[in-house]
Amino acid sequence: MNILFVNSARTWGGTEKWTRMAAEALAERHSVRLVFRSAIVGDNIAVPSSRLSLASHVDAYSIAGLAKIIRKERIDVVIPTKRKDYVLAGIASRLCGISNVLRLGIARRLKIPFLHRLTYDILTDGIIVNAEKIREELLLAPFMRAEKIHVIYNGLDTAEIERLRQPAAPKPFAFTVTALGTLTLRKGFDFLIRGFARFLALKTDADAGLVIIGDGPAGKEFSALAKSLGIGDRVVFSGFLKNPYPHLASSDVFAMTSVNEGISNALLEAMYLDNAPVSTRAGGTEEALTDGESGVLVEHGDVAALSGAFDRLYTDRSFREKIAARAAERVRTRFSLEVMSARLEETLAGIVRKKSGA
Repeated sequence: MNILFVNSARTWGGTEKWTRMAAEALAERHSVRLVFRSAIVGDNIAVPSSRLSLASHVDAYSIAGLAKIIRKERIDVVIPTKRKDYVLAGIASRLCGISNVLRLGIARRLKIPFLHRLTYDILTDGIIVNAEKIREELLLAPFMRAEKIHVIYNGLDTAEIERLRQPAAPKPFAFTVTALGTLTLRKGFDFLIRGFARFLALKTDADAGLVIIGDGPAGKEFSALAKSLGIGDRVVFSGFLKNPYPHLASSDVFAMTSVNEGISNALLEAMYLDNAPVSTRAGGTEEALTDGESGVLVEHGDVAALSGAFDRLYTDRSFREKIAARAAERVRTRFSLEVMSARLEETLAGIVRKKSGA
């Protein structure tokens, strides 16, 4: 197959990491190209690529550019990965008579009948999601058809993680909690900071701290919050790290406190690197871990529950180590890159065959 990924992100995050893994894995057996907006995406995905403005949902220049690439490279299927890209790729694919398969990595309720039917049905031949929870949310829309939605769990490139994890980063605190993601309110870092502050208030003698990896528009707000709660010296904001694995490898606990999520790549990576995971019940998280067995789940906004989770994992080392070991084993058996790429290849081939009438 000739496959074209489209990603209009201006920063690097979980969707971009998935795009890189999927594109590079499929490129081993197929011709794969990328259309990108920002160099941080184009420079970090090792497939042939082209840069377009991808400035809006109806950017005529980008639609024409996509159509030109599709025809020149004889593309069989386009995979747009961001909301803006869905319409652009949908229109271009319809102009060229090829398949358009969206990739959606977050639970999203479709509430705008005409716009969402156009985007997720009329202009779309298939939707790839990374959690059953996302599929269930999409099917609440009356126009959505179950056969269009394909659940393919994220996979981890464990060989790359093993290569990049050493040497482990110095551990800043005896008990280190790490979080990773774009610094936005949706990612729930304000909730995380409040929960950690409450934990420290209860364990005043603990040599414990929080490391937040990433950058984003709410970074200054989160830093100010930590200082206002009196824990500014216990929260390290590292900024964006191209290679976060040495820091995850030296961490004890990984916290994923999003308001909404699919199945977080960062969460899976931290689980693989023997972190005990604490997470909100966001999106497909309950498909990745089981409360009390391979992680600790809390409701978003329940500061006492989050503080209590940190307290137990700090106090009961045996519990923490058992949780971490089970979490790592779960990732190894359910979230491999090989399984993801095989399922992706099979799904795309089926959609292309159906489109062509073969």
